[in-house]
Amino acid sequence: MDKKMNGKIIIRSDLKVLTGLHIGGSDAYSAIGTVDSPVIKSSRDNRPIVPGSSLKGKIRTLLAAVLDNETQYKNHNDDVDVIKRLFGCTKPNITPARLQFSDAYIKDADKVSISSLTEVKFENTINRGDCQANPRQIERVVPGVVFETVIVYNVENDNETKEDLKTLAEGMKLLQYDYLGGHGSRGSGRISFENIEIETVNNDSIDSGKIKEIFKDVEDHELLHI
Repeated sequence: MDKKMNGKIIIRSDLKVLTGLHIGGSDAYSAIGTVDSPVIKSSRDNRPIVPGSSLKGKIRTLLAAVLDNETQYKNHNDDVDVIKRLFGCTKPNITPARLQFSDAYIKDADKVSISSLTEVKFENTINRGDCQANPRQIERVVPGVVFETVIVYNVENDNETKEDLKTLAEGMKLLQYDYLGGHGSRGSGRISFENIEIETVNNDSIDSGKIKEIFKDVEDHELLHI
């Protein structure tokens, strides 16, 4: 019989940008001469952010592709059970996600000037028919910028917690081998997770040290930490 539990596990980490990161914001009201494709920014301080939805969606997609090749890129309700537990589904029953992904903000933002956080990359697309160039400007977060990420896991079933957290750790590893945001095939969006810390809330039976061991492999990718 499954053992029900309560409490939360908080996974904090630094998300370090390794190559220019572009997660697009709105350019609906951009003036002539401004960047064609800006990055999404906080309305509070106009600094770039990594939306929790971007992290959640990318990690879920990567896990779906690896854990079940027959259902990858189909409806999210067709994902394997562990993915549906972690990220939620609506059929056959509504299952709330056990994971909560917060928006990630710049670490030590008050010590960094806004102008040093992004760059503008100039690109061209070529029309194969008439060989005409179509130049465009893409804003990217520069390499070396660090965001603070917070992922909260709701502990609901002791028999499933270890599998759930191992699956999350695998998704974070996969993301380091892939890319976040847009233009990944052209080198953008490489990131690494660093300085992972674990905190437990409202459950003394959870050993945060053992949980941190689950995420140890996420940080052990020296090739990616450039």
